[in-house]
Amino acid sequence: MSVRPDHKISNSTFLLTGFPGLERDYPWLSIPFSCIYVMVLSGNCLVLHVIHTEPSLHEPMFYFLAMLALTDLCMGLSTVHTVLGILWGLSQEIGLDACIAQTFFVHGLSCMESGVLLAMAFDRFTAICNPLRYTSILTNTRIINIGVVILGRSFLFITAPIVRLKFFHYCRHRILSHSFCLHQDLLRLACSDIRFNSFYALALVICTLLLDSVLIFISYILILHSVLTIASQEERLKSLKTCVSHICAVLVFYIPIIGLTMVHRFGKHLSPVVHVLMGNIYILFPPLMNPIIYSIKTQQIRNRIQRWFIKQT
Repeated sequence: MSVRPDHKISNSTFLLTGFPGLERDYPWLSIPFSCIYVMVLSGNCLVLHVIHTEPSLHEPMFYFLAMLALTDLCMGLSTVHTVLGILWGLSQEIGLDACIAQTFFVHGLSCMESGVLLAMAFDRFTAICNPLRYTSILTNTRIINIGVVILGRSFLFITAPIVRLKFFHYCRHRILSHSFCLHQDLLRLACSDIRFNSFYALALVICTLLLDSVLIFISYILILHSVLTIASQEERLKSLKTCVSHICAVLVFYIPIIGLTMVHRFGKHLSPVVHVLMGNIYILFPPLMNPIIYSIKTQQIRNRIQRWFIKQT
């Protein structure tokens, strides 16, 4: 969103960016964005409800899917108030404390989604490569432990750089690049020594998102190797089909991250609208698409949803 030259900003507030040059179209833009958020929240709640109420879905694969849906639901809840607040004309400003809190949840949930996708890759690897020991390996206790490790890794490791944001001195124009707060955006506006945050953030990305993607890739190489040893072509296809939903979820998560990174790194000449659009895709595309992917590609969930809607009518 463009900012008037005389717009006064207090020392504890920042201005969020909507879609520069499209301010007059915000009432119309708010309609699709509102629909997207309704689909994000309702879709993930529906997946959680189906898994909770259907005893046949109380299996490791669906427990991990419930973690993914809960993560996506929280991601939608953490950004809905700022994104729609701008488009509805409610508020363009955000306080420093609120901005830091949103940064904490956005980055923590992004890291958590990456960890859940890695756990789901391990689930598929175990189910295909070691099916006889699947239930003995992925017991309820182990699944809970995996969930606790993912949660701890996602939020504990980012606490130090996020807390430091509170003590930085912000002396620049205080206009953020997106309609929500990001760590790198706040660093760009800081006049303090940001070297620790910059190096720590880079190391964290390498140790989480990059490492997770490499381990997921390795798991699918092992899965493919195991599938190719199956004599029956029909059984090969049946095994690979169980991975389609997860592969789609991985692509839906990592492609927007790569796109946003490329735009930030090489797209300085691009319109600000492109930066804002890529930021919103990064935040909204995975939570929107994951319930759709698993509802279409997973027969048990699709059948349960169909029965539920038929019962309601």
